[in-house]
Amino acid sequence: MVTINESNVTIMVRDMDRSIQFYEHIGLTLKNRWDNHYAMIGTTGLTIGIHPGGEGSQGSGNTSIGFMVDKIEDARSLLDENKIQYKHEDGKSGNYLKFTDPDGTQLYFVQPKW
Repeated sequence: MVTINESNVTIMVRDMDRSIQFYEHIGLTLKNRWDNHYAMIGTTGLTIGIHPGGEGSQGSGNTSIGFMVDKIEDARSLLDENKIQYKHEDGKSGNYLKFTDPDGTQLYFVQPKW
């Protein structure tokens, strides 16, 4: 049996510095970086790997990454402050702010309605 100690989702990016800065602006923390080969950024319960994918890299396809928040207004202020375009959706399960990273990976903040 294999013991899994930690896990992460890795996304391919065109520009390591730009991507790390973007994720730091939305509240994640750089955990480790190996020059321009790989980086790990994270928040409570989630680690995202950042890997150079070259100029032809096109986001993550059908993957989306969500971040649960207590107050959607705080998330909206953060996105506005960093000039990140988003779309607001008031769904049955929560209030969503949907946006993308610089490489087109789909992201969202959600304030659940439970």
